Amino acid sequence: MIERIAILGTGLLGTSVGLALRAAGFKGSIMGWNRGADGARAALAMGAIDSIATDPLQAAREAQVVLLAVPIYATLDFMEQLSGVLGSEHLVTDVGSTKGQISALGSRLFNTPERAAFLPGHPMAGKERGGATLADAGLFKGAVWLFTDDPDAQRSPHSAELVKGWREWVAAMGSKTLDLEPARHDELVAWVSHLPQFVATALSALLEDEVGDAPELKDVGGRALKEMTRLGASPYSMWRDIALTNTEAVQAALHALEQRLAHLRENLRTPELRDEFEQANRFRRE
Repeated sequence: MIERIAILGTGLLGTSVGLALRAAGFKGSIMGWNRGADGARAALAMGAIDSIATDPLQAAREAQVVLLAVPIYATLDFMEQLSGVLGSEHLVTDVGSTKGQISALGSRLFNTPERAAFLPGHPMAGKERGGATLADAGLFKGAVWLFTDDPDAQRSPHSAELVKGWREWVAAMGSKTLDLEPARHDELVAWVSHLPQFVATALSALLEDEVGDAPELKDVGGRALKEMTRLGASPYSMWRDIALTNTEAVQAALHALEQRLAHLRENLRTPELRDEFEQANRFRRE
């Protein structure tokens, strides 16, 4: 039974996990740590955590489950540190948006009978802006929580029970779970998550260059503009590590989109344009 959880990183996702756990009936202790003190204090005030940890490694040692809710490179760094101080009575899991490097390092550093378990995870939920104050207990309801677990993991019975218990709490928070291979995960999210973000970023930046100072913009720009540029509000700090750790898959998706846009541009006055709309309609119907 899981009774002690440490959340390292009390931003949007970490704080939302704490709130969602409480809403789902978790009665144990939840410690929180954040690099910026304001984020930890906000999470405490919101009731997402019970106490603020000053030492993340000590908090991890005292917990049974350690949730890494920090950027990807910070996650990799924490994994290196935690592998030397945690044992078979611990589970480490994460919420990182790319899984190739994280899963590979997890298989190397964890998941033996003597070491902590590691369960790579990725909730397909979020907002265009981060921060504890935007956290939401219902953020994961109806969302898919992806796992890229190591099929060759040789865990201790205790840590295996923690993995099972954490999966049950993820379901209790309202998420559907799906297991994927790390490479397949990164390929899919490049198309369905990363590509939309970079399209919105490019479109928003282009509009800022071309019509950003137009006094009529607020009146002319309607629902389509708001929907297409909502993700353009996402900060670089949220996406830098994703771009660096899933570069090839994102490049492939962007290149395919460039070719599709060129096809549209070249066929604005031909029946090919109708075919593109019909293909798009089929995707939306499915």
